[in-house]
Order: sequence, then structure tokens, then C-alpha cells
Amino acid sequence: MPENPVASLIEALAGGGVEVIDLTQPLNERTPVIQLPEPFVNTPGLKAHEISHYDDRGPAWAWRWLEIGEHVGTHLDAPIHWISGRESLDVSEIPPHHLVAPAVVVDRSAESAEDPDYLLTVDDIRAFEAEHGPLPEGGWLLLRTGWDARAHDEAAFLNASSGSPRSPGFDTECARWLAEESPLIGVGVETVGIDAGAAGGFDPPFPVHYFVLGAGKYGVTQLANLGSLPPTGSLLVVAPLKLTDGTGSPVRVFALVPRN
Repeated sequence: MPENPVASLIEALAGGGVEVIDLTQPLNERTPVIQLPEPFVNTPGLKAHEISHYDDRGPAWAWRWLEIGEHVGTHLDAPIHWISGRESLDVSEIPPHHLVAPAVVVDRSAESAEDPDYLLTVDDIRAFEAEHGPLPEGGWLLLRTGWDARAHDEAAFLNASSGSPRSPGFDTECARWLAEESPLIGVGVETVGIDAGAAGGFDPPFPVHYFVLGAGKYGVTQLANLGSLPPTGSLLVVAPLKLTDGTGSPVRVFALVPRN
């Protein structure tokens, strides 16, 4: 009989042949949140409200209610988050197989350390493919910039002391190519948003949002630990809330990788 692939995966997980790596930043009231300039309205971060804590309000249980924006911490952008994708899918409508898919990691951490405005190009992706093979059909491209090391420090993470945010990302043509020509279903980044910090001044503004979400694809932001992943061969698992009409959702993200 043919080998059962799920049983093989269970065996590999139990035996240590496959490692599960958490790509999620901790979510708390200190988690950095994107800051938009006036006159735009900003999202709230996380605020937790205690309901009871083993006391008269609930003697045997503790629980809280949460106040939080859809786009806080490690989170997914659904197509309807952007005007170009407003007729497309909300979070609850995303097919599950888009959320469990192969991933490649393009490492530009050295370049981003030298230049916080570094932008990935189509030529960079072509060079990656020449070395590692074609991008996976229905997969994800994760851009490693080393920005996750800043996540504990909001000022360093947002990097806007000059008056304008500075963080790495994708150039306009790369954003268009990812949306319209690549076989990918989504992109992931370590920064506060899927666009570069300066992307508000690009044409069109915020091109990853405009092109990628407009093509019915997805983005995930504020990832961690991409340095623990190989360039190819990871299986990405993105788990958002199944939120009706959701434009986005905080997520827990994992990668399954072969253990060396």
C-alpha cells in the first residue's frame, strides 16, 4: 500500500525528524503597533480587561476580555483590507490550503542592517531561484531582514525618529510581480507592515498592499525567527481567527522544517 503521508509526518514529529518553529511575536500591551500620520485614524493595540481571577467574580476560574485591532502584532492581512481587494475574501473565507503551504525564505538581513530602506527587487528573486530552484506553486515568500530583533523596542521597530518610518521591504515592481506573475499566494515580513516604511511615497502608495491584496493574495507581518528556517523546504502554518468580515487577524504562525 502507498505510504500514508500524514502518518509519516506524525512519525517525523514524534521522532524529532521534523521541528516546529514558532514564527510569532509575543502579543501583549507593549507590542508595537503601526502609527499612521494625521488625518488618518490609528488602530488600538492590545488592552486586556480582567473579568475574574479566582475571586468573588468567579471563584474557580480566571478570564479576560480583549480590546484589540485586527492588525496588531503578528497578523494576517486579508484581501479586503485594501481598496484594491475590497471585492475579494475576508479572513473567514480564506481557503485552509492557503494557510498551510510551502515557504521560501529570502535572506536580506545583511543588506537591511546596512540600509534600513533596503528594497527587494525581482532580480533578487530571480537570483534566489537560480540558486534554490523555482518558487513553490501556491506557496509563501518570507523576507528575512533581521527586523524581528527590534520587536521588543517600539522606537527601534517603527524606526521613525527622522519623521518618516524607515524599514525594509519590496520595491514597486517586485510587489506587482509577486501579485501578478509569481506562483505565490502570500508574502511574510518581520516589519510592522507588509510594505516598506517609505512605501507611502511610492507609486502607487503601499504597492504590496495594493497589488498583492488586490490580486486576492495575503500578507503576514511581524514574523519572528526566520533565521531558523532554511531557504527552501519549510511548511508554513498560519492560523487566523475565522472572523466574519475580518480585514485581518492576529495569528499564530509556525513552520515545520526538517531537523538537521
